[in-house]
Amino acid sequence: MSIDLGLLGAHLREHEANPRAAAELERAGYGTLWLDASPPADLALAEELLDATTRLAVGTSVVNAWTADAETVAASYHRIEARHPGRFLLGVGIGHREVHTEYASPHATLVSYLDRLARAGVPAARTVVAALGPKMLRLARDRTAGTIPGMVTPEHTRRARSILGAGALLLPGHFALVEPDTERARAVARSAPPGTALRVTNYANNLRRLGFTEDDLSHAGSDRLIDALVAHGDPATVATRLLAHRDAGADHVGVYPLGDDPIATLRSVAEAVHAER
Repeated sequence: MSIDLGLLGAHLREHEANPRAAAELERAGYGTLWLDASPPADLALAEELLDATTRLAVGTSVVNAWTADAETVAASYHRIEARHPGRFLLGVGIGHREVHTEYASPHATLVSYLDRLARAGVPAARTVVAALGPKMLRLARDRTAGTIPGMVTPEHTRRARSILGAGALLLPGHFALVEPDTERARAVARSAPPGTALRVTNYANNLRRLGFTEDDLSHAGSDRLIDALVAHGDPATVATRLLAHRDAGADHVGVYPLGDDPIATLRSVAEAVHAER
């Protein structure tokens, strides 16, 4: 039960994603539109986006195991699959301890959530996990189609591929900002994710595993860290940075647009990536 995600995915939050934007991104050459930031279990917006397009896949990045009832999510999956077969991928994740007061035993909680989805008939081949560390990556490999990590670098992609092996999907997301002025680009990044996300334990621990120091993680990120997490510059430079994930073993690269006009950024990035291929 394969799904065509394309080379590029566009990551948008609920207030940025609408049928018109989905159709525009499909025309721009994106293979997938990812709904970020814990979409609700009814997945109604995902269905609206699929209704507005003809070939674009839609995925969740990610449904949150703490806030989205697994049985409701499964029913939503089956509804969407019946209406748009082969075009929806369910990304699931465990959230962050800074947000959820009930946060505990993340690995065991996610295993239980995947068990509930499986009992409700959601195929493992149409589920991916937001995995960063080795333990969660092994879970993604063994129980789902693969992983959709965010706040990562091409080095993380290389390490993740070594854990996942050749068969699993590896779908990293990377921040992108079309801004030739380096200092301005870094300032924008520090005032939004990734700068504001460095206080999130899961992300910070993963960056430490990649060799970044406490100095890198302090004060909304060192220049070295911001430059590693955000592809910035002219469109061609941004495209080259994004495609480094493909060279490191990714099947697909998700683009998190930064700046005042996310759709314009995504269009510009897609044009440059397709020109480079």
